[in-house]
Order: sequence, then structure tokens, then C-alpha cells
Amino acid sequence: MSVYRTLEYLNGISDDDVSRLRAVGIRHTNQFLHRASLEIDRKRLSKKTGISPDRLLEFAHQCTLLEVSGMERWIPLTRRLGIGSMKDLHAQDAAALHKKLIEAIGLTGAPGVTDVQYWISQATALDIVEEPEPAKPIPVIE
Repeated sequence: MSVYRTLEYLNGISDDDVSRLRAVGIRHTNQFLHRASLEIDRKRLSKKTGISPDRLLEFAHQCTLLEVSGMERWIPLTRRLGIGSMKDLHAQDAAALHKKLIEAIGLTGAPGVTDVQYWISQATALDIVEEPEPAKPIPVIE
């Protein structure tokens, strides 16, 4: 179930970014995700807003993490642990990630290992952000 979150939920988004996105009709994180999942859409959105495609990609990854049920309050911490996208989350071992979370916040405040397993299980289904095509190498003329 999608929750409507304002763009200000995104880490590192500036007031200027928010204004530019609202000017093209994007008010919530799920609207952003629908308009920025594909590389071609991010390029188009970048031209309209002046926000770089790389920055839009970063925001798209954050929006997908916000879609993971039960994970929202842990996103700042998981980001510090190096999890910035669904691919990052999916690659995690639940027990190891749970252990890192406990080390960071203590046993009483940490999510349960079953919560962490559930987040990881959702990562595949929710991974809808297309990564940019790698730049093609330019042949060197000798």
C-alpha cells in the first residue's frame, strides 16, 4: 500500500528541488517514482526541472526504499550502512544486517530479524528503478 509522502521526506532534497518538481506537477514521492523510474523519464524530467539525472536517480532510489513496508523509520540508518537502493537491500543477508542494526541502535530499539527478512523479500518486487546505461567507451584513434 502506497502512502502519500511529500517530497521533503527525501534525504538531501533542497527547497529549490521541491519547487522545481512541484512546478511540473510532482508533489509526492510516489508521483516522483512514477515519473522517474526509467532513465529516459529522468532525462526528460531533468530537462524540465534543471535537476541532474544523477540526482533524480538518487531520489528515485530513496522513493523505492520508502515503499518497503515497515522500513521507513530505519532508512536513515540503513543508508549510513550503505543501503541506498533496492539492489543494495536485496543483496543483504538478513542476519548480518540485523546484527549491524543492533550494533548501531541497541537491542531495544532495533527491528526484529523477521522485519529485516521481510524488507529484503520486498526488495525484488519493488525494484522498478532502471539504472543508467553505462557510458560506451570512446574508441581511441591512434
